[in-house]
Amino acid sequence: MSDTKKRDLIGAIKEKGKTLEAEMSFFDHIDVLRKHLLRALGVVLVLTIGAFYYTDFIFNTIIMGPKNPTFWTYRMMCKLVERFPSIGPEFCITKIDAKIINTEMAGQFTLQLNSCVMVGIILGIPYLLFELWLFVKPALHENERKSASGFVAFASFLFFLGIMFGYYIICPLSINFLTNFTVSPEIQNTFTIDSYLSSVMTLTLGSGVIFQLPVIIFILSKLGIMTPAFMRASRRYSTVLILIIAAVVTPTADPYTMLIVALPLFLLYELSIFISASIEKKRNKDIYGVAKVK
Repeated sequence: MSDTKKRDLIGAIKEKGKTLEAEMSFFDHIDVLRKHLLRALGVVLVLTIGAFYYTDFIFNTIIMGPKNPTFWTYRMMCKLVERFPSIGPEFCITKIDAKIINTEMAGQFTLQLNSCVMVGIILGIPYLLFELWLFVKPALHENERKSASGFVAFASFLFFLGIMFGYYIICPLSINFLTNFTVSPEIQNTFTIDSYLSSVMTLTLGSGVIFQLPVIIFILSKLGIMTPAFMRASRRYSTVLILIIAAVVTPTADPYTMLIVALPLFLLYELSIFISASIEKKRNKDIYGVAKVK
C-alpha cells in the first residue's frame, strides 16, 4: 500500500472517530436533557395528584370565579365607578347572564382531570425552569453563570405575575363581554364547559407566556441578536402591535379596558429595553477593558 493511500486511510479513520465522538456527545446531551425533563414531569405529576385533593376549591372558586358577579375584579370596577362616576355605569358589572352546560358523558370527569393537570403544570413551571437551568449551566462560562444566576427566580416571578394579570384582568373582562354579547335577542348564550375552561386557560396561560418578554429579550441580547437601539427605533411599531393585542384580547368597545390591558405590555417592553441596554453596556465595558489591558 502506498504512503498516500495509508495517509488517506488514517485520515478517514480519524475523521470517522471524530464523527462518532460528536454523535456520542449529542446523544449524551439528549440523555441528560431527558433525565431533567423526567424529573420535572415527576414534580408536575405530584402536583397534579395533590390538586385532586382541592378539586372543589380549584373548580368552584378559581375556575368558575370569573363568571361570578361577586368576583374581585368586578367588585373593584364597581368601586371605581362609585369613586369616579365619569367612567360610566356600564363599567360596573353586576350581572353575567350565561348558562354553562356539559354535553359529554364523561365531560365532568374530563373537566376535573384537565383542571388538575393544568394546575400541576402552572405550579410546576418554576421547577421546570430550574431543571432547564441545570441542563444549560455546565455549558456556560463563569461570568455567564453569574449574570444568569437569577434566571429561574426572575422568569418564575414574571410568569406568575402574568398569570395573575391574565386571571384577574384579561379573563374576567373577556368573559363578561363574550357571555353578554348577542347578535340577536332570539339567540340565547349557552356555552359548553369545555369552551369555558379553554377560554380561561388560554387567556391566563397566554398572559403568563407574554410576560416572559424580558426573559426572551435577555437571551437574545446575550446572543447579540437584539440591541436596545433596534428596540428604541421599533418603539412606534411596538406601540401599534401592543394596542392591537390589547384590542384582540379584550374585545370590548371600552377604551379603559384596552388601556388597562395595554399598560403592563408597555411597561414590559420598556423593561426589556432597559435589560438589553444593560447587557450591551456590560459587553462594551468588557471589550474596551480588555483592549486597554492589551
